[in-house]
Amino acid sequence: MPEATYHEHFRFLEPKQRLSFDEIERVARVAVSLGVTKLRLTGGEPLLRPNLAELVARLVAIEDVQDVALTTNGVLLERHAQALRDAGLGRVTVSLDSVDPAVFARMSGGRAQLEPVLAAIESASALGFRGGVKLNTVVQRGVNDDGVLEMAERFRHTGVVLRFIEYMDVGTRNQWELGEVVPSRELREQIDARWPLDPVGPHYRGEVAQRYRYQDGAGEIGFISSVTAPFCGNCSRARLSSEGKLYTCLFASEGTDIRSILRDGTDDDRLKEVLAQVWRVRSDRYSEERAAHDEAPARRRIEMNYIGG
Repeated sequence: MPEATYHEHFRFLEPKQRLSFDEIERVARVAVSLGVTKLRLTGGEPLLRPNLAELVARLVAIEDVQDVALTTNGVLLERHAQALRDAGLGRVTVSLDSVDPAVFARMSGGRAQLEPVLAAIESASALGFRGGVKLNTVVQRGVNDDGVLEMAERFRHTGVVLRFIEYMDVGTRNQWELGEVVPSRELREQIDARWPLDPVGPHYRGEVAQRYRYQDGAGEIGFISSVTAPFCGNCSRARLSSEGKLYTCLFASEGTDIRSILRDGTDDDRLKEVLAQVWRVRSDRYSEERAAHDEAPARRRIEMNYIGG
């Protein structure tokens, strides 16, 4: 979130503009009745939401929900990890782009320090979340690509699953250029030359990460090739923003207003019909369009800090 835009006087959403826990739970229940089995809390930074563990407990309690996960920058994780575990959170993903303190500081806008995040990862791992702890590392050429082996070495033998993600043009503020993308193939070959890898099959249909296992038994690693090998056709994710808009693509420009439906007395049958219709007519294929033209299609896109990962 650029400080020039989101300065100390910036006016964020008022509480009444954000969905309440009751409203989030209601949408989740209806979505589950349509076949959704996995729920993820993301952001922005979800741990800034007061009493988040309460929401986790409510989502976990929904019948037929198989997995509730959280994506966080890790800054507040150590403070809340035990409460989240007690509430039934199944998995934690931490966004961590470098284990070099200077690079970490630069990539996080100078707003955080590395050591508390590393400590939080270690603490979360020790708590034994059912689905474990994963790290998402976005690799940008000329910024943090020279630290890929250091990242891999740091988390080998720890049980933490590291996933490298190709640098994407999410939103419109990162001045994305194709030349800054480090293809997953290049990263995989670099790591394989140091520590040989074997491919591992997907956990489920539509899994976005290509999984590999270290031959020496040091654990698992993954690659998300959303630029060089788009997976729009297998996408099964929808995103509900904090103010109640439903998006069917990470690169969407417009969403469907669900908040007004929740607050105008509409019953669950109508809400179910709206959710089903939005999903039924979706035609998002932004990443495939980008790949076909080797550049980002020129259109406005929702910012990453707004829509989450």
